[in-house]
Amino acid sequence: MTSAHAEPLPASTAWYVPLARAIPAIAVAIAVTFSADHSARLGLVTLASFALVSGSVLLTSSLLSPQRGIARTMTITQGAVTLATAVAAFVASSGGQAYFVFLLTAFAAITGFIELYLGLRSRGRDASSRDWVFVGSLTALLALVVLLVPPGFSQPYTGPDGIDRELTASIVVVGLLGAYWAILGVYLVIAALSLKWSNKDQVVAAAAMQQKED
Repeated sequence: MTSAHAEPLPASTAWYVPLARAIPAIAVAIAVTFSADHSARLGLVTLASFALVSGSVLLTSSLLSPQRGIARTMTITQGAVTLATAVAAFVASSGGQAYFVFLLTAFAAITGFIELYLGLRSRGRDASSRDWVFVGSLTALLALVVLLVPPGFSQPYTGPDGIDRELTASIVVVGLLGAYWAILGVYLVIAALSLKWSNKDQVVAAAAMQQKED
């Protein structure tokens, strides 16, 4: 009984899927961090780039997966919504702050809820559930925090160099998005490595069990 509970849970997600999702997140986080332009246009362009790669990874991996059931269906839906977001951001990259906030919050709320729900219903049965819960919660939190930023927010300030500047809603939202991608990317790399090591543990455990039976 004890050894059964000690065995690692099977994962419906291959370890390289979160790693593939981490790459665009880290790339756009770096782009936002080192860009002097924190306009809505930059937000839309980086959102489109991230969503295109991430959505393609989710959709392709779920369509090619031998797994069947609600997890596969919801992941396909999440991938489709993410790709639709990419198209909407690319087509209207000059849509302005209101459009950027609307698209970002809609994307984060929908995909965050899907991933959070998937993780909660898979707890105790799927090794990927913890990652789904964290990423879903983080994404849904992004939607909430972005909505709390006043649309007309503007705060003048003087920089360390003595030059007068202005902190606007666009700068705050793009900065929040960059921070989200940085946290997401680092977490997904760790999640990928954890799944890979877990798979190795399962192989070793299965081999040991087979030798014991022989």
